[in-house]
Amino acid sequence: MSNIIRKTKETDIKLSLKLDGVNEYNIDTGIGFFDHMLEALSKHSLIDINLICKGDLEVDFHHSIEDIGIVLGKALKEEIYPIKNIERFGEATIVMDEACVKCSLDLSNRAYLFYNIKLFGKIGNFDAELIEEFFRAMIVNAGINAHIVKKRGSNKHHIAEATFKAFAVALRRALSENKKIGIPSTKGIL
Repeated sequence: MSNIIRKTKETDIKLSLKLDGVNEYNIDTGIGFFDHMLEALSKHSLIDINLICKGDLEVDFHHSIEDIGIVLGKALKEEIYPIKNIERFGEATIVMDEACVKCSLDLSNRAYLFYNIKLFGKIGNFDAELIEEFFRAMIVNAGINAHIVKKRGSNKHHIAEATFKAFAVALRRALSENKKIGIPSTKGIL
């Protein structure tokens, strides 16, 4: 289990994360839509997440979203590496009504994000472009190579939710146990 506290002038975050959890989450960021997305990420990745964030929401949601991405990424990195006896690669295509999003990832300990989801405007009071900021912060801090691509869709809520679920399922698959592979790299280390 990884426990991380991050306190800045803009946010105060407490996180507990467990990879092989029991499918439990308790998330309170003060941003209802984002809580819903993180709950979906936890549920479909089978990663237990307990997260409390007090942020300067009177300014906007950006500081909280980015800092939560940083903290989640650091916790994932602590829990994942060094890797052994897991698949390493994961992929998922998730549909939600008319929306379809694909995520392919590699737990390579080399951060890279290809994000091709053009999503702007509001989802309730949430700025949709903050989703990319969250994934960038999380991916960079976790050392994950992820490609997240919208295949189709028009409803912003559906696209956003399919994005979080696609990442979650791809991550769950990449973390799947494979005792035959040992260290899943010809280099012998990741």
